[in-house]
Amino acid sequence: MRRLASGAALAASLLLVAGCGESAAEHDAEFGAAADTSTCAQDAQQVSSYPDGFPARFPFPPKTVVFHAEDRGADGVVVTGVTRTPFKQVLASLNGPTQRAGFKVTNGETEEHDAEANWTGNGYRGRWAIRESGSCPGETVVQVLSAKS
Repeated sequence: MRRLASGAALAASLLLVAGCGESAAEHDAEFGAAADTSTCAQDAQQVSSYPDGFPARFPFPPKTVVFHAEDRGADGVVVTGVTRTPFKQVLASLNGPTQRAGFKVTNGETEEHDAEANWTGNGYRGRWAIRESGSCPGETVVQVLSAKS
């Protein structure tokens, strides 16, 4: 596996995703071991590049610092970022500008403090997951799994 570490920017506005029903075990299998999700924005360092299986132009919410990228071979690439943008605004960005850029949600689930959705577009498919940070008040953790279609 190839790992990269650093940071970038994230922000947004609010739309909800309709139900998906992913179990905690499924979420952990995709994202669980990807990166330390307790990293705060002030400590995050932007990655310098993404592995080939990740769309270089994926429109993260404004002010997102992508601090970790992990190539998982045939399973795709997982990137982890953090932003000082509130959860509901991050959700709105992923349901608005990100979809308008061609990364369309196919199904998902939104709860009070976290959300996840499958997406497809621009020659890629994947899943994003966001959650309010448990260790950095007011911040939101963003993880995106991507693979070439």
